[in-house]
Amino acid sequence: MAALVSSLCRPSPATPRFPLPSHGGCFDARRRPLRLGFRCSASRSPRFDPDSEQKDKSFGLKESAISLALAIGLFTGVPALTSPAHASPARPVLPDLSVLISGPPIKDPGALLRNALPIDNKAIREVQRPLEDITESLKVSGVRALDLVERNIRQASRALEQGKTLILNGVAESKKEHGKELIEKLAVGMQEFQQIVEQRDRDAVAPKQKELLQYVGGVEEDMVDGFPYEVPEEYSNMPLLKGRATVDMKVKVKDNPNVQDCVFRIVLDGYNAPVTAGNFLDLVERHFYDGMAIQRADGFVVQTGDPEGPAEGFIDPSTEKVRTIPLEIMVIGDKTPIYGETLEELGRYKAQTCLPFNAFGTMAMARDEFDNNSGSSQVFWLLKESELTPSNANILDGRYAVFGYVTENEDYLADLKVGDVIESIQVVSGLENLVNPSYKIVG
Repeated sequence: MAALVSSLCRPSPATPRFPLPSHGGCFDARRRPLRLGFRCSASRSPRFDPDSEQKDKSFGLKESAISLALAIGLFTGVPALTSPAHASPARPVLPDLSVLISGPPIKDPGALLRNALPIDNKAIREVQRPLEDITESLKVSGVRALDLVERNIRQASRALEQGKTLILNGVAESKKEHGKELIEKLAVGMQEFQQIVEQRDRDAVAPKQKELLQYVGGVEEDMVDGFPYEVPEEYSNMPLLKGRATVDMKVKVKDNPNVQDCVFRIVLDGYNAPVTAGNFLDLVERHFYDGMAIQRADGFVVQTGDPEGPAEGFIDPSTEKVRTIPLEIMVIGDKTPIYGETLEELGRYKAQTCLPFNAFGTMAMARDEFDNNSGSSQVFWLLKESELTPSNANILDGRYAVFGYVTENEDYLADLKVGDVIESIQVVSGLENLVNPSYKIVG
């Protein structure tokens, strides 16, 4: 793993890598490259205190949401933010917001992607959870950490042994052999993991955990048999990602003593955002982003995708007009995404999205403040340092279409600055899942 990180993100010679900064919460609402005249100290930012009384929690979080609504600039235009977007004076921005917080949020992009798969197999989830819990176990100091890890492994091993038949039965028939192979590798890996813990080799725990979770994720993906629903007819001819794809984004970093260039691996999730992910992948194949600069990097988000000229999105050469896509939100428990409306507009304040703004490097589509269906080519990655965007309780979920996560080197997003250049974005896998690709049309 060390070799991989070294090869993908090269610190400048003889320059130590400094800890990533903790970003405050002042944001400019302009679309063009931003110049912040000041920064907010943490003491001035509205805080959410988990130990305060319920009433104080709800009020503080709503106050944070209002502040964020007034400050956020994830729009392609230059809006005059006099009130939170889409909010009605007759009701609070986020009523009963505290009900969304049901425990520590999942922040790992890999776990979020596994949970977002359209499957219903309790047996494989019983293997997945204790393996993911190892991350929390390792945060405990001293030898107790390995004792907790050992308990996690035993729980996962027992779940695999007891549920192996149910897991294999859940694999799609066309993928049965591959799924069986992954299950066997998982079983062997569990035994190897036991030996690692018995030898008290703490440094080997995290790499082994990652390996086994990759097997688990592979088995879960093999459980998906085709694309699970039909995209609405009005969007069915657009580029659609019916499945998942992985891309590598190589960024040339300028004027940064810590990092010269970096490759960010991004997983695009078309199961939950087929139109949004398909649009982006189609633009990747057009090399639309190659050579484009980072246009916003303010500690809250990193944003790009605004082409040169008056247009604020991708101009389709076949129509000579800006190609726009609808807002696309998949809610847990729903069978199909919601198009064209925010969850707030629908009054679904308690609904939780399948792809939440939980992880550092959450990737989403920017749009105009007052036009839900104005997304085109401008995308952003959320930096989760801001106190104004608490996981599982923020005004971004249900308002912007998340369609992927940075799964490798995401921490380096915080090092990017306006003017750094995307050298290339290349597809690693999953291009066969893109249907109606417009990049193949001549002209």
